[in-house]
Parts: sequence; structure tokens; C-alpha cells
Amino acid sequence: MSKLGTLGARLHRGEIGYDFVKNRKIWYGLSILITITAIVGLAVRGLNMGIEFQGGAVFTTPKNISASVSQAEEYAETASGHDAIVQKLGDGSLRIQVAGIETDKANQIKNQLSDDLKVDSEQINAELVGPSWGEQIANKAWQGLGIFLFLVVIYLAIAFEWRMALAAFVALIHDITITVGIYALVGFEVTPGTVIGLLTILGYSLYDTVVVFDSLKEQTKDLTKQTRWTYSDVANRSINSTLVRSINTTVVALLPVAGLLFIGGGVLGAGMLNDISLSLFVGLAAGAYSSIFIATPLVADLKEREPQMKALKKRVLAKRAKGETEVQGEQEVLADEPEDAAPAVVGPRNQPASRSRGRGRPSGKRR
Repeated sequence: MSKLGTLGARLHRGEIGYDFVKNRKIWYGLSILITITAIVGLAVRGLNMGIEFQGGAVFTTPKNISASVSQAEEYAETASGHDAIVQKLGDGSLRIQVAGIETDKANQIKNQLSDDLKVDSEQINAELVGPSWGEQIANKAWQGLGIFLFLVVIYLAIAFEWRMALAAFVALIHDITITVGIYALVGFEVTPGTVIGLLTILGYSLYDTVVVFDSLKEQTKDLTKQTRWTYSDVANRSINSTLVRSINTTVVALLPVAGLLFIGGGVLGAGMLNDISLSLFVGLAAGAYSSIFIATPLVADLKEREPQMKALKKRVLAKRAKGETEVQGEQEVLADEPEDAAPAVVGPRNQPASRSRGRGRPSGKRR
């Protein structure tokens, strides 16, 4: 068996483990810091919404055009009066995207681009998106996200309990906020592919959370009938028992996404892949983090506010304190004994003295 497999088996049996729940304040503080950074980036820079959400036009030039990307970007901004995004496609053509323009102005921009790029206007393909249609797409995307979160909370509340549903909801909002904030800081364009990526990573995050919650639900049956473990102890063991599986699932999912993001979008210049790959990469990493460091510790916090769990924790801690006191007492007794002391001989008590048959006279021959 591999070292990782052996480690996973020992974690599952509870032979070793890391106390995630005990250090939950550290994870809460780290998540709050990251979330605040994401919100500040979102408030300061905002999201770079694609033309599908705010309307605009996409112009595709013929193959092997002589103009560079920077020149085409300058021509498009001069002709439209708006910021333009230019990408060079694999066949040598240019994709010029201009957002926030009216559809009736698209033909004028197209003719101006044909003059600047020195190509026939008929060879430039134009795709137009109206502002009203883009606004409708944005509303549908938010509605879909809201419906997804609502159904998730209802399912978890029925399958587990409301505390777990609340913790999972907080973890999902945590993942969405971080992913959207990264988009604002990096400046990547938000497209329908981005929304698809968000919904996908929420599914992955929810999967890891539900796996831990299922283990926690199974191990906390009749928990109040014993005095050995608190709820936090069992929650921490549930995290450790599924830790290796969560790491393996996340790594296997991140590898192809990293290929899309860094090789496809960065090396090969396929910018359209960035729309979905960045949301998947950031969201998968954030989802794995939140399921381990946020969701389950939060459940333990909420659960141990119950009177039954408070009483259980009090009994468990009292028993542990008593056991530690007894152990310390035994160690002190052993420490007080001299090292060269002869061992005590334990024998029968009140044993009568042996009587001499000679009535006190020494034994021997009579003369």
C-alpha cells in the first residue's frame, strides 16, 4: 500500500489526525481576510461584464490579417468610442469585441474597421447583441443561482438538519464571493461560461461538504449516551476520515482545469477558455477549503450551543480532568519512592508465632 493510502487508512481509523475544529478561529480569520479582499476588489474595480450581459458587437476579421492586436485594439476604440478587447485566434484572424454600443452603430464601426484594416467590409463578420437581451441573460443567470442555493438549503435541511444547511450555505456564499472577487481583481471577462463555471464549482464544493456531513451524522448517533467524546471531537474525526478523499478529488479535478487555464488560456492564447477555467480553478480550490475549514467547524460551533451538547461537553471534560488527576497522582507516588527500596513482601496477616516443642529448651540429646 502507498504512503498516501496508509495515511488515509490511519486517518479513517482515528489513529492520527489534525485538530481542525480546535483551530477554527484561525480558519475563520483567514476566510474573513480573503473575503474582505475579494469584496474590496469587487467594489473598486467591478466586474468586466461581457457583451452577453451588457450588449455590444463582436467583429471577426479574415485570416492572416497584417494588423497586430494592439493596432486593431486602437482602431476599434477610435471607431466606437468604447474600450475594445482584441484576441488573435488560432487561424490568424482577429476577434474584436466592443461592449456597450447600440446595434444601429455596429455597421458604422464595421465600415471604419474595414478601412483601417484595409480589408473588404463583407469579409468582416459581425455578431450583435442588444442591451435588453443582455440584461435578460444577466437576470436569468442570477435567478438560476438563487434557485440553486435555495434548493441546496432545503435539501440539506431535510437530509441532515438546519445547522448543517446553514453551514453549507455559508460555505457556498464564501466560495462565490472569493471567485467573483478574483474575477474583479484579475479583470477577466464575465460571460455565460463564467456562470456555468460558478454553478459547477458549487456542485463540487457541496459534494465535499455533504461527504463530511454524512460521516458526521453517522458518528453522532446516540452521542449523548457516552462520556468519551464531545461533538467537536467527532466532527474533527469526520474531517480527518474523509480528508485524503477530499484532497484526491480536488487534485484530480484541478489538473485538467489548470491545463485549460495556464496552457490553453496563457500559452496558446485561447482567451475564450479563461471565461470558464478561471471560475473552475478558483472555485474548486475555495470549495475544498471551505468544506474542511469552514462548514464542519461551523456546524460544531452551532451544535455545541444546544443544552444537551453543552452538558455532554461538561461531563466529558470533567471525566478527562479526573483521569488526568489520577494519572498525575500515580506519577507523584512513583516519583517519591527511593530507587533502591526493597520491594514490600506481602504475606498472610496475623500469623501466629511457631511454638517450640521443647518448651523453651534447646533441642538436643538429654544427658
